[in-house]
Amino acid sequence: MTALKLWYTSTLFSFTPSKSLSRPSSLASTPSFSSFFPLPPSSLSSSNLFGCFKSSSLSFRTLCECTAVTGDTGLPENYVDAEGEDPGELDDEFGDEDYTIDVEAFEEEAKDVLREYSSSLSRELRLDDELTEQSETGRKKKKRKTTPRNVIPDHLLPKVAIVGRPNVGKSAMFNRLVGGNRAIVVDEPGVTRDRLYGRSFWGDNEFMVVDTGGVLSVSKTQNDVMEELAISTTIGMDGIPLASREAAVARMPSMIERQATAAVEEASVVIFLVDGQAGLTAADEEIADWLRRNYSDKFTMLAVNKCESPRKGLMQASEFWSLGFTPLPVSALSGTGTGELLDLLCSRLQKVESSEDLHEEEDYVPAVAIVGRPNVGKSSILNALVGEDRTIVSPISGTTRDAIDTEFTGQDGQKFRLIDTAGIRRRAAVASSGSMTESLSVNRAFRAIRRSDVVALVIEALACITEQDCKIAERIEKEGKGCLIVVNKWDTIPNKNQQTAMYYEQDVREKLRCLDWAPIVYSTAIAGHSVDKIITAASAVEKERSRRLTTSILNQVVQEALAFKAPPRTRGGKRGRVYYCTQAAIRPPTFVFFVNDAKLFPETYRRYMEKQLRANAGFPGTPIRLLWRSRRKMEKGEAKGTTKTQVSLTQRDREVSFAV
Repeated sequence: MTALKLWYTSTLFSFTPSKSLSRPSSLASTPSFSSFFPLPPSSLSSSNLFGCFKSSSLSFRTLCECTAVTGDTGLPENYVDAEGEDPGELDDEFGDEDYTIDVEAFEEEAKDVLREYSSSLSRELRLDDELTEQSETGRKKKKRKTTPRNVIPDHLLPKVAIVGRPNVGKSAMFNRLVGGNRAIVVDEPGVTRDRLYGRSFWGDNEFMVVDTGGVLSVSKTQNDVMEELAISTTIGMDGIPLASREAAVARMPSMIERQATAAVEEASVVIFLVDGQAGLTAADEEIADWLRRNYSDKFTMLAVNKCESPRKGLMQASEFWSLGFTPLPVSALSGTGTGELLDLLCSRLQKVESSEDLHEEEDYVPAVAIVGRPNVGKSSILNALVGEDRTIVSPISGTTRDAIDTEFTGQDGQKFRLIDTAGIRRRAAVASSGSMTESLSVNRAFRAIRRSDVVALVIEALACITEQDCKIAERIEKEGKGCLIVVNKWDTIPNKNQQTAMYYEQDVREKLRCLDWAPIVYSTAIAGHSVDKIITAASAVEKERSRRLTTSILNQVVQEALAFKAPPRTRGGKRGRVYYCTQAAIRPPTFVFFVNDAKLFPETYRRYMEKQLRANAGFPGTPIRLLWRSRRKMEKGEAKGTTKTQVSLTQRDREVSFAV
């Protein structure tokens, strides 16, 4: 039996561990379990592995090196490293103590580690949200009571459009109906420009509410339009000729009106909102005529906003009878009259019944947020993907204000939720501008990153990488989101050749080191060139973000990394050891390392282990989390009487012993 053990051990260590492996599929070509046992890798569970070694009576050292359950360096016992030190020495702290390697217990403990990490991260993010909400509204955010509802796809729900002239409270009414602060509400006209969708329910009815920009009269002059919408021809318009600036400003009202028209056309019910405090205006009369003339087939409700007092509200609403609709006094700020409004609204909506087929259809839809600095082409990318003018595209910086959600189905049938965001400028620049609207827009953009699954970081080809791009990249990595880098306006690069993209990618990798794992896509959104590659790359990133490694392959990869480079030894002679590794979660992939002491693994070695995992197991386009858990000492008599398969190890006795 001793001769058999020596032959078996010498056979196991007859290969030299390679520096890196290309992909997990290539692990089968390297010396592994399949080279020595007639079991496939998928069947190498803890019980099978322990059974193999039990029958062959191999030493515990051999078990460690085959299964990577322990943190040994993967080298033979008599191996001496380049410095003449024996990497097989055990720490003095645990030299004579018994400890147990229980795979099932490790898996359960990994879940506890993940819960602790997730709870800590959630508390930190929730605190940031509360502070941001308090700074925006001046009061703490109240939790909204939600009722569990059947999941119905957004495109099947009836739509309700809110229209009116600027600064009558459309966004405030939108927030009141959908709950929360989805739309930016500031006491200035022209804040909302694109269509903003949100789900709402009242009783048994569920529907989509659409917020729109203020509809302006065509009889107004350009100067009146600029003054009413507060459009500047100087801020954010650097490098644009004066004629182009004036042309962009002149087109803005028609673009906003076009978005409002699209919302009314797809809606089943229209809420025509007016200002009860300002009274009836000529713009209100023109919008009423426009609705009667073009959309007489739709049910239109006249809501007189800013009527906080029920008694005064009737008087304020009386003068709006001349518009030809029945006025209903409401207050989006206090909620007065919104119950009657919703009762009347739901009486005209067709109720959508949910079914099991709808649940299967809407199982999981990944969200893709499009972020970047101003004027890099984010809205153009969204419009090119969905094939329509979903958002307003203009050279005016800061055109997009809210985070715009849009459903999208790829060519392969995969569904996505695209989120267009406002341009993120430097915090100092936003503060110096003094614009509350821009500050809120940037906060919405960061929240879009948080609620997304994949982030498309858009950069301008000629501008390359700026400091602000690096800060956005750091935020994406911190949030744990999948990412792809979109180099837009690629057609503006002069004299391109086959090596241009290679040199450009080298520059991007050097400056965005925190996203060196993100794929790069080159596109020209305004012309629709290579835009489809963005959604293809996002789909691939989401699949990698949801991929799970088997424990056998994962521990084999870890053991290869340990064999090539052992953890550094401290001055006291201690060295870190990895006993077991498991993947505890996906989205993003999270791995838990059970070690003798987490303090023995410096940050440099942890980065090395992450690079080895990426080199051997892939995961392009997604960050990976490595959590390190120190080994706890076994209490005396704890392992006695247990029914779990366990392996015990002492300094004097390294033979495999089983307690069943």
